[in-house]
Amino acid sequence: MSDLPAIVLVEDDDDLASLLGQYLGQHGFEVARERRGDDGARRIVQSQPDLVVLDLFLPGQDGLDVCRTVRTRYSGPILMLTASKNDADHVAGLELGADDFVTKPVDPRVLLARVRSLLRRVGETRESEPANGNDEDDGVVRVGALVVDTALREVSYDAQPVALTTMEYDVLHLLARESGRVVTREDLYERVCGIAYDGLDRGMDVHVSRIRRKLVALGCDPKRLKSVRGAGYLLAFR
Repeated sequence: MSDLPAIVLVEDDDDLASLLGQYLGQHGFEVARERRGDDGARRIVQSQPDLVVLDLFLPGQDGLDVCRTVRTRYSGPILMLTASKNDADHVAGLELGADDFVTKPVDPRVLLARVRSLLRRVGETRESEPANGNDEDDGVVRVGALVVDTALREVSYDAQPVALTTMEYDVLHLLARESGRVVTREDLYERVCGIAYDGLDRGMDVHVSRIRRKLVALGCDPKRLKSVRGAGYLLAFR
């Protein structure tokens, strides 16, 4: 069995799939390709790859449906490819659990950078400093009933597990470390995504909204995770 990071690429364009598969392979990844969305969904669930690169428009099952299908059974990062310039398609992908997206035409170097960024966040062992008096010991951040285990990358609320995507975990981890203080969008994009905020992207709003809904479903007061108009986000349990 290969020790290389495994990627499932779901793309029906043979030329693009060949280009991306070869490029990622040259840079240390093992790439398995599927042409159809339904076949891709089965491969993702069965093989549990380190990362998925998923086209939006696919035969059999489109990328949004694939994302919806696998998200309850696959917790790894999903990077979507899209030729759509419609922000609604991008938001829909994020709402269904995608972690990031790259627009076509795809520059393989940009894709590689995004792939590495997502995998780096999954694999990082962060040495976190307690912020604002939060209880953090042995890699565990505790804020009220919320517990973030940074070693296992697991979150629970009131002893109930919270199923999060890679991006959602990273966002919540940062907000938990900074609980009681507003974290700006600029800070979130820089510290979580490793990029500067362009002033237009609303993707972070989608991630925070999904986190809030998941916490509320477990009994959390929605006011505990606030969007502060013109500023950013605030997690307040005290």
